[in-house]
Amino acid sequence: MHKLIKNIKTLVQVGKLTVPLRGKSMATLPTINNAFLSIENGQIAGFGTMENCPENADEIIDATEKMVFPCWCDSHTHLVYAANREREFVDRIKGLTYQEIAQRGGGILNSARRLRDTPEEVLLENAYERLQEVIRYGTGAIEIKSGYGLTLESELKMLRVIRQLKEMTDVTVKATFLGAHALPPEYKDNRTAYIDLIVNEMLPRIAGEDLADYCDVFCEKVAFTPRETERIIAAGQECGLRSKIHTNQFNCMGGIQAAIKHKALSVDHLEVVNDDEITCLQNAPNTIATLLPSAPFFINDHYPPARKLIDADIPIALATDFNPGSSPSGNMSFVVSLACIKMRMTPEEAINAATINGAYAIEAEHQLGSISIGKQANIFITKKISSIAQLPYSFGSDLIETVFIKGEKI
Repeated sequence: MHKLIKNIKTLVQVGKLTVPLRGKSMATLPTINNAFLSIENGQIAGFGTMENCPENADEIIDATEKMVFPCWCDSHTHLVYAANREREFVDRIKGLTYQEIAQRGGGILNSARRLRDTPEEVLLENAYERLQEVIRYGTGAIEIKSGYGLTLESELKMLRVIRQLKEMTDVTVKATFLGAHALPPEYKDNRTAYIDLIVNEMLPRIAGEDLADYCDVFCEKVAFTPRETERIIAAGQECGLRSKIHTNQFNCMGGIQAAIKHKALSVDHLEVVNDDEITCLQNAPNTIATLLPSAPFFINDHYPPARKLIDADIPIALATDFNPGSSPSGNMSFVVSLACIKMRMTPEEAINAATINGAYAIEAEHQLGSISIGKQANIFITKKISSIAQLPYSFGSDLIETVFIKGEKI
């Protein structure tokens, strides 16, 4: 079926982009004004100015005064979980820190206890509802992590749910194994035994059942050391899983260096980064710095130094970190707004980070992230807006009118 979107005020992120943007190039956002976009068989078949617009199509959509974007690519989420953690939200209002809540058995361990007791079908039902919600927000590709199981069977349960989500939707879904999200209480006096479990039992089983695309580790003082991180991601590589690392959320402790040593696809969070780590990232051109501004927004912490990273020519992606404890929202438009308001990224830089660079951070850059012939027609049409900058400017408004996934209206 041939669909034609015509009279587009501005067609955004145009071009066959397949490499991450960095430095000054992040400030350039290719567009076509007064444009059309053709879709056939779920793919982008053509685009250009209205003077070259085809006359016929099976379905014609008028986008007068509206803009068309490629869908957001959300490259870091924890979408599968058992229950919300609003009590911890109140605890933080009363003055407890994220680390203090974790030390009291809250945080990740709280989610793990609940997930172990939740049937797989319930997890799937709730996760599918969340996935439909983020698609309506304009997300056309998403990475989802395990990490709230912390036992072999519970981690497998989470990854099976993610696999079922892949089968239930046309949205691109990538799965990441994050068994090294926290140290379970039963292993608090024997860290090595839990890491042995991850390396010798979890990873081989997950790889054998083809349940994950990536392996992740939370490298922090409340979680795992750089040395432990290296052991786990090296074992993941032996199982065919490239790494995506949580690091530098609260401390600079060698996580970035460990990740770069093992050629990680992305290093995520980076709320704190020192000059040596900046240099390390500069020497790793194929590693994306994924920033998650809604997490420090929610836990009232400091934001990643986006300007410093961009000025150092380091490619940046933006993602939601959707999870029940520190970022209970999958709204990528709000993340783009936060990037502009709190991290001083321009609208063009933020949109690039949320589209093509996000696609690169889940190795989907050849299929998604820009308006290019042959790429999947995962796009959204805005409501009537005056400029590209209005999307992040109107941070409390839903300016996305229609979402298409593989050319089909959602």
